[in-house]
Amino acid sequence: MQSKQEHFDIPLHDIKPLIEIQEYSLYYLIVLAVVSSIVILALVYLLVRYIQNRNKFNIRAHHLSLLNAIEFNDAKKDAYEITLYGATFKDDSQRHTNAYKALIESLQEYKYRKNVDAFGDETKHHIDVYLGMLDV
Repeated sequence: MQSKQEHFDIPLHDIKPLIEIQEYSLYYLIVLAVVSSIVILALVYLLVRYIQNRNKFNIRAHHLSLLNAIEFNDAKKDAYEITLYGATFKDDSQRHTNAYKALIESLQEYKYRKNVDAFGDETKHHIDVYLGMLDV
């Protein structure tokens, strides 16, 4: 009888030895998880910023609405309001600054007197020009 040792010594010609196959699926999974996390965090950040900015108070829009709501009944009070709320927009451009200076000069006669008349045509024109150039 032959020993068991001899059975294993039979040469195998049809079977090739095992080769190692590189497996990259774990690396793909890690990269996919990192990229997905970054995208999800970016979306959450943008959503939070959108919600915060949606409810944020806009002083420029508020002052513009107050300027547009002036009814021109009391010239003295209106002159002070136009001066106060109009200053918000004076630094937007050089054109705004020049129009605001001209407006302030025309409103001076209505501010520091006890009794004032209604706005004159030139003052109304300065007010209309300045209010026409404002935007938020």
